[in-house]
Amino acid sequence: MIITKTREEIELMRESALVVSKTLGILAKEVKPGVTTLQLDKLAEDFIRSEGAIPGFLGLYDFPNSLCMSPNAQVVHGIPNDQPMQEGDIISIDCGAIKNGFYGDHAYTFAVGEIDEEVKKLLQVTKDSLYKGIKEFKIGNRVGDVGYAIQKYAEDHGYGVVRELVGHGLGKNMHEDPEMPNYGKRGRGKKFVEGMVVAIEPMINMGTKNIKQLKDGWTILTRDGKPSAHFEHDVALVDGKPELLSTFDYIYESLGIESDEEREFRK
Repeated sequence: MIITKTREEIELMRESALVVSKTLGILAKEVKPGVTTLQLDKLAEDFIRSEGAIPGFLGLYDFPNSLCMSPNAQVVHGIPNDQPMQEGDIISIDCGAIKNGFYGDHAYTFAVGEIDEEVKKLLQVTKDSLYKGIKEFKIGNRVGDVGYAIQKYAEDHGYGVVRELVGHGLGKNMHEDPEMPNYGKRGRGKKFVEGMVVAIEPMINMGTKNIKQLKDGWTILTRDGKPSAHFEHDVALVDGKPELLSTFDYIYESLGIESDEEREFRK
């Protein structure tokens, strides 16, 4: 069952999402060779709590940390550790926070120093596919329209689209209806309705779409060992159109990047 939100609840959810956005902006400055993912995890937890929020992932389904940290061939759900990041790595940082009783949840894949041009392209195409999907989150469309847009864009570039892991509704629970796959057929699936809030999150692999799981019960990797990228935004359906609750602007400010990619989805 889809749980719609009032305008007031959407504004509360924006606050939750922005805690995550600010956290990712702080982490952006620290993603560099020699830093460990455990160090970033501690930094994130401290900042989230300083904002009057609670880390959304810590203890959720017994997850042991505040961040999912997934380098290189890891797709999602990587557990922070004390292994230093290296020049040329990429790292997906997925972060959640609870504020006002609502979850914020979004992700960004960072370059660690200089990375290969092929990997840069993977990151760009994955992020672009996110916005292709967001454009389809509007009244008159269905879940399959978002999935189709993401899938077509990624596969047109020769990449694999993960099937087993999907986006989701968001609210007082981390995972609500509907599931939001990154693949699908136009006109299929649940209808979008005013007041929905979803997390749209393409997980795109440089090679095969197939994945495997480590024995830790969490970490998901590409089956062929090639890199994977992951970008995620929280989006509300307001006046029939998609409106971003999260933003990458704090990341871009930290990295000195100018971008207007979010302009059409802003309030």
